Amino acid sequence: MKQDSTIITQDFLKKYKNKQPKWGFNGLGYIVYKRTYSRVKEDGTLEEWYETVARCINGAQKIGARYTKKEAERLFDLVFNLKCNFAGRGLWQLGTSTVDRFGGNSLLNCWFTAIKKPDDFCFIFENLMLGGGVGYSIRREDIHELPRVKKDVKITVKDTNDADFIVSDSREGWVRLLSKVLHSFFVSGESFTYSTVLVRSAGKPINGFGGTASGPEILIEGINKIGGVIKAREGKKLRSLDVLDIANIIGSVVVAGNVRRSAEIALGDPDDYLYIKAKRWDLGNIPNWRAMSNNTIYCDSYDHIAEGIWDGYAGNGEPYGFFNLGLSSKNGRTGERSKENCEGTNPCGEISLADKECCNLAELYLNNIESQEEMIECATLLYKTQKAICALPFIHEDTNKIVHKNFRIGLGITGICQALHNNKLEWLDGCYKALKKYDQEWSKKQGWPESIKLTTVKPSGTLSLLAGATPGVHPAYSQYYIRRVRMSSEDELVSTCREMGYHTEYVKNFDGSLNRDTVVVEFPCLSGKNAKLAVEMKAVDQLNLVKKIQKEWSDNAVSCTVYYKKEELGEIKQWLRENYKNNIKSVSFLLHQDHGFDQAPYEEIDADTYRKLSQAVRKVSATKVGNGHVLQDLECEGGACPIR
Repeated sequence: MKQDSTIITQDFLKKYKNKQPKWGFNGLGYIVYKRTYSRVKEDGTLEEWYETVARCINGAQKIGARYTKKEAERLFDLVFNLKCNFAGRGLWQLGTSTVDRFGGNSLLNCWFTAIKKPDDFCFIFENLMLGGGVGYSIRREDIHELPRVKKDVKITVKDTNDADFIVSDSREGWVRLLSKVLHSFFVSGESFTYSTVLVRSAGKPINGFGGTASGPEILIEGINKIGGVIKAREGKKLRSLDVLDIANIIGSVVVAGNVRRSAEIALGDPDDYLYIKAKRWDLGNIPNWRAMSNNTIYCDSYDHIAEGIWDGYAGNGEPYGFFNLGLSSKNGRTGERSKENCEGTNPCGEISLADKECCNLAELYLNNIESQEEMIECATLLYKTQKAICALPFIHEDTNKIVHKNFRIGLGITGICQALHNNKLEWLDGCYKALKKYDQEWSKKQGWPESIKLTTVKPSGTLSLLAGATPGVHPAYSQYYIRRVRMSSEDELVSTCREMGYHTEYVKNFDGSLNRDTVVVEFPCLSGKNAKLAVEMKAVDQLNLVKKIQKEWSDNAVSCTVYYKKEELGEIKQWLRENYKNNIKSVSFLLHQDHGFDQAPYEEIDADTYRKLSQAVRKVSATKVGNGHVLQDLECEGGACPIR
């Protein structure tokens, strides 16, 4: 299965070594690439783009992509010039030893589980710590399978070596502790003591997936909070709200101290009023971990939307997203039947997933692709890597079974709202059919199952910045605007940004003082003169675009956060009443709010200001920087999926 991993040779790379692609948004794409995807080489410097692309394609060949030399070199050129791209996890991990250790878990972003047994919480914990995101079901029919909570269980931490359980200094050790806690509360009813004396202190580096340790205090605090939620239900079964809280506490343990950025989504019943009111901050204080929860309801029909949901849309708490399980299960592209076995979705809602299944994504930059033929090239060449990933082993046996059965992939398109003016959307149907045919032929040749589904549209927050693309199906913020990114003051990239001519300043606190630990970098951005702008698209216009893409391209789903104003609620309701059931698999909503505060992430500017700021920016060139960067505020559109 493994092949020579040097199909992209040093001789081939000579013509790319002194070149840079057309990075997106006046060099912002380059800074994001260097921060997020460029790995440290043996000489202590970070990879340049041609080295990253070569590592990825050689890494794909090693795991069984089976490119010909001609195919590999063509794919290199397409990726190098930002016509298409691997998923973020692929860019970071392909061609590394981490793939040998963790298999498919190292290359895929997001997962789904239906919480039916105590160890399903451990599945969430482990995959979040591996840097992924997790969707989870808290439907009554699922959580009802959890046992009743045992009485009089006490979990006590000790700072000595004589505890009943010593937590090892590893991801596995943290997961085993949680598993032991859950086993005591739900199965054995036995109390025990544990110790974290072996867990490294805060700030120590973490190998493999990167980051720094948060220290044992975060783990202890999380176990105490989880224990408190469970003990409150002694002798009873957990409610949806309890399961929601436990999952979000797990996420807060993972994300604490900027060790990881975790993404979760809860999916609950549309008539579960405890769940629907979980984030109604206007009804009283709610725990911090619940306030950060990303909540969606299972909703197969407009008639399933309880009136209480609309209270959130009116600004009383946060609106819930909708996931159409019926349509996702029965259809690929709308109007086409599929043999699906899904139970939920990933945190961004673009992939329908079975229990313990995971996303397998790649990216086509529609704004940069020049023809339908080139689009088909991008899709079929990237497909071979994503298909090979499906054949890899995974940590959990349940995941192995479902991934090796479905061979599900999600080739996504982004830059859609930059392509509306030149009829590029007319390419989608033809490209999909060509990819479908290619899958039939390649799968038969390799002895693999045909992929249950092939295409999607994801939010594409970070990856879209590399290519200057509008994110996924979302409109551009403005024709000209400033994109502000926060970095640690200690980050060597701050100096690089200053040298390149970008304006930088310290973060301003609410009291007017300066936070000298964090720097704001301002990037002047141009969406393109023909890009569809947010101000030009009403909520129903955005929904109609999702409907079109769901029919002509995505056989999984289209991830979309629809921005709306309160006065549009009537139109939204009417549109959903007429279209939702048979056309929309997944959608979320976010109330548009005008802001005037300093250092906002986005700020509209005029053409003259853009020209002046752009002229001050020097041309991108190779730079030697360290790898201690901490870049903030680069999440997927809508903030749902902040993972690499």
